[in-house]
Amino acid sequence: MPLLLDVTGSTATITISNPAKRNAMSLDMWRDLPGLLDSLAADPAVRVLVLTGAGDTFCAGADITDLRDPAAGSALAQGAAVEAEEALAAFPKPTLAAIRGFCVGGGCQLAAACDLRFAAEGSRFGVTPARLGIVYPASSTRRLVGLVGPATAKYLLFSAEFVGHERALRTGLVDEVLPDDALGKRVEEFAGVLASRSLLTQAAAKEFTAPDLDPARVEHWARQADGTDDTAEGVAAFLERRQARFTWTVR
Repeated sequence: MPLLLDVTGSTATITISNPAKRNAMSLDMWRDLPGLLDSLAADPAVRVLVLTGAGDTFCAGADITDLRDPAAGSALAQGAAVEAEEALAAFPKPTLAAIRGFCVGGGCQLAAACDLRFAAEGSRFGVTPARLGIVYPASSTRRLVGLVGPATAKYLLFSAEFVGHERALRTGLVDEVLPDDALGKRVEEFAGVLASRSLLTQAAAKEFTAPDLDPARVEHWARQADGTDDTAEGVAAFLERRQARFTWTVR
């Protein structure tokens, strides 16, 4: 039940693959994700990360059988899920969730931890701890509220009901909705757009748009900007009507 990795050009794609359980995340998969993200963060050739699911489902959540395993237990499984979610949210390069079918529970946690979410028509979304009597993690709740606002977050959390792609788009849970057969091409094209832009700008913006910004990080990014030629290159490329060749990378 692996997390599959493919790197094509400057885009890394992680595919959640557990087809027998609609791509539910096992405890081992939760544990494997942070290390995989660390390796991609350190790879200067990778500029964009796409997270998707195998086949016609994004992720049906956490593997419920882990919650019944005395060796794992719900607290351990939830802790591993939060650690994976936080690692994804902290990934220093742009992340894009490409969603088909069901995006439920832990799958919705992972999608919400990405910077952007593109979904196929017919996708279904649900935040379902109330079906199981589980307290949804505080960090995950705050992230959900940041995306959709408190009213919609409460609707999803209180009811554990699924919503369709129309409501997901209207409430900000997803950024774009496309026909199923157009999703792959759109994700590939947009990943190329992201890869062509300044990673310096993107990495700083990721931190500046997050809650609880450490003021010291503002100074950090000012120093990073002073130590690179990206601004000069961007201005020159604009004036010369050519594609910029940005060189700053994550350090």
